[in-house]
Amino acid sequence: MIEAIGLTKRYGQKTAVDGINFQVQPGRVTGFLGPNGAGKSTTMRMIVGLDRPTSGTVTLNGKQYADLKAPLHEVGVLLDAKAVHTGRSAYNHLRAMAATHGIGSKRVDEVIALTGLESVARKRVGGFSLGMGQRLGMASALLGDPSILILDEPVNGLDPEGVIWVRTLARHMAAQGRTVFLSSHLMSEMAQTADQIIVLGRGRVIADAPVADIIALAAGNAVRVRTPDADRFAKELAGTDVTVSVTEPDLIVVNGLAAARIGELAASSRVVLHELTPLAGSLEDAYLALTEDDVEYHASDIEDTK
Repeated sequence: MIEAIGLTKRYGQKTAVDGINFQVQPGRVTGFLGPNGAGKSTTMRMIVGLDRPTSGTVTLNGKQYADLKAPLHEVGVLLDAKAVHTGRSAYNHLRAMAATHGIGSKRVDEVIALTGLESVARKRVGGFSLGMGQRLGMASALLGDPSILILDEPVNGLDPEGVIWVRTLARHMAAQGRTVFLSSHLMSEMAQTADQIIVLGRGRVIADAPVADIIALAAGNAVRVRTPDADRFAKELAGTDVTVSVTEPDLIVVNGLAAARIGELAASSRVVLHELTPLAGSLEDAYLALTEDDVEYHASDIEDTK
């Protein structure tokens, strides 16, 4: 488990992370989202001891990273795939890491095969594509067979097959009871991968909930209703806290009433229903709604400049 309590990081007058509290539980994939500059990378760096907190604490299975006796065996980390000696081959890079923890060459061969690096394992890392660099970073994170995985943008530069591979691996590791904490800007991928979502905005936690609950924020309680009595039913449903829009001659969208209640009202008013469907939101919609006040540039700003 990863646990942050009052975690804060300041750089001079700038507060990058502002007293955040969260837990990343084992047995599930926890996604870490937020706009650029929200404090995600700083938080991940503090977790693994690369940045010292100004105040507060963050622990991994009850210990600070610096106190772990064999960190590769306990925590697998991918923060910067480019942090590799470019003159070394992928194999020699992994062998050097393995030597620090007494990990044998058999395990090196296993992670090379697991991450699809066999064809380039003996080549210098400096010539790797972005995707191959990411695969090497994943191999490094998996080398010690850790109980905790911390991955910052692990699908960056990967082809569709690689993206699916990371998703499958993350869920497999979580199913084994491990703690998986990853960030990504690909909302559709995060929606398929994560069980829990933590959203940062301006250095603060603005959401920490299961994916389904986060998505429900975007959906609200809008319901699509198809009926031959659309005009009459729309007038009956409209009220102080209920808005109704007629989008087609036989289709209305109702906000402010649950589908079950709409069905009850239709029955009492003898309105024939051909469809009664709660509208599903998306993680992207929910994310944009949550972070609307915490981003420097909005997509709508592009339209305003045309």
